[in-house]
This record gives sequence, structure tokens and C-alpha cells, in this order.
Amino acid sequence: VVVLAVFQQFCGINVVSNYTSSVFASTGANLNRQLLETISIGFVNLVFTIIAMWQVDKFGRRPLMLIGSIGLSVIYLILAFILQNHLSSWLSLFIGLAIALYALSIAPVTWVLISEIFPNNIRGHASSVAIASLWGAYFLLVFTFPILAEAIGTYGPFYLYAGICLLGFIFIKMKVKETKGKTLEQLEQSFFAHH
Repeated sequence: VVVLAVFQQFCGINVVSNYTSSVFASTGANLNRQLLETISIGFVNLVFTIIAMWQVDKFGRRPLMLIGSIGLSVIYLILAFILQNHLSSWLSLFIGLAIALYALSIAPVTWVLISEIFPNNIRGHASSVAIASLWGAYFLLVFTFPILAEAIGTYGPFYLYAGICLLGFIFIKMKVKETKGKTLEQLEQSFFAHH
């Protein structure tokens, strides 16, 4: 779960939301457009987070995490290409898709898994470690983006995030079990059955 918590941040989406104006400025967008895009991203995030609240139990945690990670990997490759080639007319669409996909999958599901996956006797401490790891990863992500963007161009980090999302997909496929429809007690029994 700590790996998933770190992945939730290292998948790069908070760069998109925190540095929206910088990303759009790199394609020559004026200040009004940068502000409009920032507000739009916040709105998309809110709408799809609300939708996600109903979808997590319907589709299951694992499928949503798999779709989110591989989907973001593909979108980031497209975003990197768009930024590299200054195709700013497509930028809003793919940034919106990235935010929507994240808000429907990795963002809510990670929090659900953190609350469900640990046995009762260690849940408090283990959840604290996972959440601290998540915020530590957030700090590293937003701290390193300007440095990376300066060194390899605004598009460069998106190739890196695409790779991280692909690794996340492989990790989820191999290690994450479905918790949908199981009580905390059932999850605890299955945890001890595997250890």
C-alpha cells in the first residue's frame, strides 16, 4: 500500500494541476488562457471525483487502478509529444482527460485501499505510514518538476511519468488484490492467509 500511496503522487498528475499555468505558458498561452485552464482543471477534477464515489464499488478497486495507470501512461506520452511539438490546440483536451482519468481511478482508489487493506491491529500505524509516504512523494514530485523542466524541457518529465505509470500498472497487475465487496474482517483473514 505504501508503494501505491507513493505511486498516487509519482504518477505525475499533481504536476499537471499545480503547474498548469507553466505548462500552458511553455506553449505560448497568455495569462487569461492560463487562468481559464487552471479553473477548468479544478472543475473537471471535482466533477470526476464525485462520479468516482459511485464507481469504486461498482467496478472494483483493481480494475480502476489498472485502467488509470495504463491510461495515464498513454495520455502522458501524447502530452509529451504535444508539448514537444507546440501543438497547443490539443493541450487542453489531453490535460482534461488525464485529470478526469486520475479522479476516476488512482486518486480515490488509493485512499480506499489505504483504509481497507491493513489488519485491524496495525491499521492506525500502517495507514499513517502510507499517508506520510504519499505526502512525502507529493513534495518530491512538485519540488523536482521545475528542475526537470528546466533541464530537459517542459515535455521531458511527462515521458518519465509515462514510464512510472507503466511500472505502476505492472505492480498493480502482479501485487494488488481486489477488495471490493469484502468486509474488513474478510480482508484481514486473507491478509494472514498470505503471510
